[in-house]
Amino acid sequence: QVQLVESGGGLVQPGGSLRLSCAASGLIVEYYRIGWFRQAPGKEREGVSSISNSNNRATYAESVKGRFTISRDNAKNTVFLQMNSLKPEDTAVYSCNAVNSIAGKTYEYWGQGTQVTVSS
Repeated sequence: QVQLVESGGGLVQPGGSLRLSCAASGLIVEYYRIGWFRQAPGKEREGVSSISNSNNRATYAESVKGRFTISRDNAKNTVFLQMNSLKPEDTAVYSCNAVNSIAGKTYEYWGQGTQVTVSS
């Protein structure tokens, strides 16, 4: 059974940092494109960052470029999102997503999410 478990969220003051973790079981993160998404109350879910399975290419939303860094630790089967210089508008539930296509079939999994609150 595939599970993605996020952790590392919490309450932080503006300008602070958090590191989110997405720990996987039942799949190997190295073989999946892993994305971080967030959803704030009353807003649509948006993509924050992703890391590819083929060449480790990372992508970032414009709103987080230069502040967030995505990385993957294959030994721990975990993907991280380092978030620095946090702003109140970063407040949201952050979820990780794993996607891969094999023989024409798409496999996609979601974690349950972790709350990030940026407030003074």
